[in-house]
Amino acid sequence: MRSGTVTSAELLEQCRTAADDLGETLGTWILRFDEQAALAAADADAELAAGRDRGPLHGIPLGIKDIIATDEGPTTAQSLVLDPRWGEQGDGPVMRRLREAGAVIMGKTTTMEFAIGRPDFAKPFPIPRNPWNTERWTGGSSSGTGNGVASGQFLGGLGTDTGGSIRLPAAYNGISGHKGTFGLVPKSGCVPLGMSYDHIGPMARSAWDCAAMLNVLAGPDGTDRTTCAPRGPTGYTALDYLDGIDRGVEGRRIGVISNERLISGSSGTTMAIFAEAEHQLVMSGAELQPFVVPLYDELCTAAFLALAAEAFAWHRSSLADRWSDYGRPTRLTIAQGALINGGDLVQIERVRQVARRRLLEQMDAEGIDLLISPTTGYGATPFRGADPDAVSATALHTPAWNTTGFPALSVPMGFDRDGLPLGLQIIGRPFADDLVLAAGHAYQQSTDWHIRSPY
Repeated sequence: MRSGTVTSAELLEQCRTAADDLGETLGTWILRFDEQAALAAADADAELAAGRDRGPLHGIPLGIKDIIATDEGPTTAQSLVLDPRWGEQGDGPVMRRLREAGAVIMGKTTTMEFAIGRPDFAKPFPIPRNPWNTERWTGGSSSGTGNGVASGQFLGGLGTDTGGSIRLPAAYNGISGHKGTFGLVPKSGCVPLGMSYDHIGPMARSAWDCAAMLNVLAGPDGTDRTTCAPRGPTGYTALDYLDGIDRGVEGRRIGVISNERLISGSSGTTMAIFAEAEHQLVMSGAELQPFVVPLYDELCTAAFLALAAEAFAWHRSSLADRWSDYGRPTRLTIAQGALINGGDLVQIERVRQVARRRLLEQMDAEGIDLLISPTTGYGATPFRGADPDAVSATALHTPAWNTTGFPALSVPMGFDRDGLPLGLQIIGRPFADDLVLAAGHAYQQSTDWHIRSPY
């Protein structure tokens, strides 16, 4: 764009052509903002021509998960239940920041209803399908953002992650997705699921792209009391996640998560491809060693229980009044929250605190900079007739890092025997998002999995 080889308008036209050709088949879109996007692209080109450069996102077409409110149109959360007035609040902080950076917003992408559960074919919404095999799921819940990036319908987008909902579709669709440190990105203007577990984050082809987006998204906002950030001597320190992204992994000590639950919840093919990813990191200069995450099972259980309880608190009245309007997977999952009492939640918070402390103490004792695991134990599951082991393992590798709030990135690491993508998950300490992204970038400099395309 800066050399004049391509314009934002031309990029947008390429994306719109892909969206016209593939969007309906893949169930990518809830609503497209074609007219508004064209105006934004024209403005971006005019500004660049006049010498105003807003940064890496200037003129870049993006898709937005439809639980995040936008000025252009309604927010449905892919549900018949959400009051249309909720979306009238318009842009929250993440959307304002993207626009200020010059991004071109193409529209609202599909999700699982209220960002939970699996597709419900009985409801009048698009079913997001995997571009590598349309009989397979995209993973959830940031489904349309995942398959939209993978199929070239836009170059990046926003997802949300409460138990793995950025990283799972990133892995299943063969793209990159980053769940930042809890509180790094404000969540105002996003329909909540589990408020103390929710994250908004970038999804794109590469770790570099995710870092460029995080530069725009990160930072405290007064509308979200949970936002926090690294602090220096004078207060909040804004990090440039592209500065030092080329630092590599030379000399970094990386713990390979070896908890039995993760190994037994992964196919032999996944573990073989994961071993190849480990080897690639060693060849890049990293030191690897086994690492057993303390209280891992408790961390996963805490995420599922607290998520249900927090979701039930938000949906309680609507569930009572409009039970059948919810999709079956959504209502059955959220209703479980009615079985969790205040004492349970206090105990869950105790577990979270103890587990975070023990994990950081063990990383310190062993000199561990980062942790890695497969993002999922299996490739994308079929809509019907899926292997029960694969279904039960869908969210086995990701929710612990929502419970701790640690940053976690998924990058493509290869393909299973069915030709479906698999993801490598890279986890860091709180606010070490820059190191996590740099490690993902280093891996992608020596592999080409992230630029493979289904079309």
